[in-house]
Amino acid sequence: MNSGITKSALILSLLGLSGTLFAQDLNSDTTKRFDKKNFRTWSIGLNGGMLTHHTPFNNRSRTNGDWHTPQESWGYGGYIKKQIVPGFGIQADFLAGKVKGLRSNALAPGSAQDNSSFQTRIDWSAAVSLNFTVANLSLNQERNILSPYVTGGAGYMSYSPNVVNTPVGFSRGYDEDWFIPIGAGLKISVSKGLNIDLGYTVNFMRTSEFDGVAGTYNDKFSYAHAGVEIALGKKGTSQLQNFSAIAAVRQESAAESAELRRALSTSEQNRLRDQEQYAKDLGDDDMDGVANKFDKCPGTPANTVVDGAGCPLKVPAPVIKEKVVITEADRKVVGEAISNLEFALGKATIKAKSYPTLNRVASLLVEKNFSLKLAGHTDNTGSMAVNLRLSKDRAEAVKAYLVSQGANPSTIEATGYGPNQPIATNKTAKGRQKNRRVEFSLF
Repeated sequence: MNSGITKSALILSLLGLSGTLFAQDLNSDTTKRFDKKNFRTWSIGLNGGMLTHHTPFNNRSRTNGDWHTPQESWGYGGYIKKQIVPGFGIQADFLAGKVKGLRSNALAPGSAQDNSSFQTRIDWSAAVSLNFTVANLSLNQERNILSPYVTGGAGYMSYSPNVVNTPVGFSRGYDEDWFIPIGAGLKISVSKGLNIDLGYTVNFMRTSEFDGVAGTYNDKFSYAHAGVEIALGKKGTSQLQNFSAIAAVRQESAAESAELRRALSTSEQNRLRDQEQYAKDLGDDDMDGVANKFDKCPGTPANTVVDGAGCPLKVPAPVIKEKVVITEADRKVVGEAISNLEFALGKATIKAKSYPTLNRVASLLVEKNFSLKLAGHTDNTGSMAVNLRLSKDRAEAVKAYLVSQGANPSTIEATGYGPNQPIATNKTAKGRQKNRRVEFSLF
């Protein structure tokens, strides 16, 4: 009897096992990669710079507004910002300082005009602005180094103008009014949590008396500044405004590709190792009908009668060739064993309820020295490789049980046919149930 495992069944079963292990390893390694990503969305900024009443929007026909000559002075400010998406945020701005100018345009050129001036102290100002940042679309750089931006909003301030040698001017304290800040700038990323902020803002006042002179047009002043922006949040996480989702996806894809290659290489090594071990365990080097893995007496001479553990029988039974007569009672014993045979779902494990009828078959084989062919069959559910392996394993399981009950392993042949020999249609549940069977053939 040929009890070796065919090469095709061995290769197909190993491929199925390797594929399962590979999928499990890949799933466990990539689980965290697609977790929710955290970003720093809150930040604070501090800056200082130059305040002046001159802006690019001053009316040139009136010689630079109400005052002819601008005079720069220091100012300082800050903000708190919440980044909503990479290209858009909302910030609260604060500003203080003094705005100065010389030579009132209300006076004729000369010494009187030369000696005139104004100084407006910004006691406090607060504004809410929308910040639009040019989104990071880099393919390779996850953190943007240069981030241009524009801002626009509305604010309210308290200011105190004071004029010198200007008859049409006035000095008073703590006026309050609305203004509109419009700005642009550039942020330079130093690290994940720190940016250098360079910006320029023009503030459009809702009054013409900001500079101490009630002119025809509303006043304006500008603020050119440099400062730092400090991101708040968990250390090591990226700022949302600097983040490139495109570059991040590209880097994650590259990492996953490298991981897939490593997993494939490992899977192939494991497959070769398992194939070698599988062939060694289930081979039958001494050809006694018992696999190496279960053979407790390896290397028995050829044609030696052995028990289920592969060890020689102490008193070998004489081989008597005589005509085999199979009675109806014998067929009934086998038929009951077939009808009562049940396995665990999708496995080759025999259920305990099948043992009594299988015991009678084992006794029949021992008593009458019959030979038995076991043929395992499945329905067409699942892959061909899985069905071939399952049908073979189930036939081998029945053989192993009969041998454990005293049957001679050399008189039992176990074969698996998978779904290739159906006895009913596979299109119905009833038909598929009939096709899942192990046939017993006495001879």
